[in-house]
Amino acid sequence: MSDTLSERKRGSGARMVYDLLRDEILDLKLAPGSPIDEVQLAERFGMSRTPIREALVRLSGEGLIETLPNRSTMVSAIDFLNLSPLFDALVLMYRVTTRLAAQNHRAEDLPALHRLHAEYAATVAARDTSAMIATNAAFHAAIAEAGRNPYFTGLFSRLLDESRRMLHLYYRSYEEQFPQRFVDEHADIIAAIKARDLDAADRLGKTHAEAIVAQVQALFSRNDRLDIPL
Repeated sequence: MSDTLSERKRGSGARMVYDLLRDEILDLKLAPGSPIDEVQLAERFGMSRTPIREALVRLSGEGLIETLPNRSTMVSAIDFLNLSPLFDALVLMYRVTTRLAAQNHRAEDLPALHRLHAEYAATVAARDTSAMIATNAAFHAAIAEAGRNPYFTGLFSRLLDESRRMLHLYYRSYEEQFPQRFVDEHADIIAAIKARDLDAADRLGKTHAEAIVAQVQALFSRNDRLDIPL
């Protein structure tokens, strides 16, 4: 096997490990504080430790895992005390992407928004937390794409990904029924985008984001927040 082919195969393996571990961390399948062992991962994925190490370096660069002074590696804790910058960025991106979608969308963008809206409503009715988070992210990413600014689309997708662990905790706090208001607000956002009402789209994006942020903040400010099962 040539060196180039070998490197390509190793890179592909590292990408697969990175993608799987990242999803498991963000979906809380690997809880904060869970140990990360290179040897066990190499056995699990049936590959050498080199691509495993490359994947872990990338995850470490994103702040999802950390190496302790004793050289052991673990899934990073959620920094509940320093979420304000993330929340501020999320609110801004909800606003700007929704406003730009109202301004720049094309007719062919609307069917995807309606489809994702219906899928999100179905996941709420089914109380499927993981599907709710994934479909909600896809809905807002589609809005960002309709705004025709790839920089905002990329940034917003990253922010939505980074908030996944918090959203899992947030949705787990509901014992009876998930909030129907978010389904209704999605419908209102689509209507504003379709009508090319920039101010309404901006206002609805802001209200939608601030409502989510306020409820997440209320959850994490409760005295029993650390008792939520991870």
